[in-house]
Amino acid sequence: QVQLVESGGGLVQAGGSLRLSCVASGSTFRFGAMAWYRQAPGKQRELVAAIYSGGSTNYADSVKGRFTISRDNAKNTVYLQMYSLKPEDTAVYYCNWIDIGSWGQGTQVTVSS
Repeated sequence: QVQLVESGGGLVQAGGSLRLSCVASGSTFRFGAMAWYRQAPGKQRELVAAIYSGGSTNYADSVKGRFTISRDNAKNTVYLQMYSLKPEDTAVYYCNWIDIGSWGQGTQVTVSS
């Protein structure tokens, strides 16, 4: 059974930065497409960024130029580096293994103005 465990969330002031990590179990991690989603209160879960086995990436327009998704296959880990955070980035961030459909438990990011 695949498990995804996120960490790195917290409270930060607007303009600050955070790095989220997601550690995945499973020997096939390096072949998997991974993504970060977020869900703010009262809103639908939305895709933030995705990274594929070949290293290609895509981002939501709202985070382009501010967030970077990356992966370390040796550590079975995917990262989301977030810069220039805004209050509207406040949400629970979830890690997703796209091919398998597994989700982590989420990590809270709160950006104060």
